[in-house]
Amino acid sequence: MKLIKYLFIAALMVAATAPATAKSKKNAPQRVYMFGFAASFNDTIVHFTEIQAVDSAWLSKQNTFLLGRDNYSNQLRDYLTEQKMPHRTCIVLFDRKIGRLQKKFLKMKKLYSTGKKGGATNNDIRTIAKSDFTFRAINMSVIEDGQ
Repeated sequence: MKLIKYLFIAALMVAATAPATAKSKKNAPQRVYMFGFAASFNDTIVHFTEIQAVDSAWLSKQNTFLLGRDNYSNQLRDYLTEQKMPHRTCIVLFDRKIGRLQKKFLKMKKLYSTGKKGGATNNDIRTIAKSDFTFRAINMSVIEDGQ
């Protein structure tokens, strides 16, 4: 009977310390590289930001999902609205390795300049310089602690 009590107490202690252990395994902010893309269905203007390093980006535990990515795309949308280019659909692409992101960047730029079949498109591709727009890091520690 004593053995069962000790096993029960040990199981409770393990269960009680599991959440603390899980919290200690949370990801710290990491450096990622990202670029933004914006387009509108009303015209042929397509915007690309330069590839930028963001030092304090939060990724999911599997390091495959950018937390707060909607905030990053909203930063780009707000910038374009200030530049008298409202109603843009904005996305952000990211990667932890700059080489892989450069391949994605070139592939998207080629798609919007030549199209799927290799012919010229009528898209007006504009690049947003890093001096004009820079992504600001989003602090996800408060949101992550609340989960």
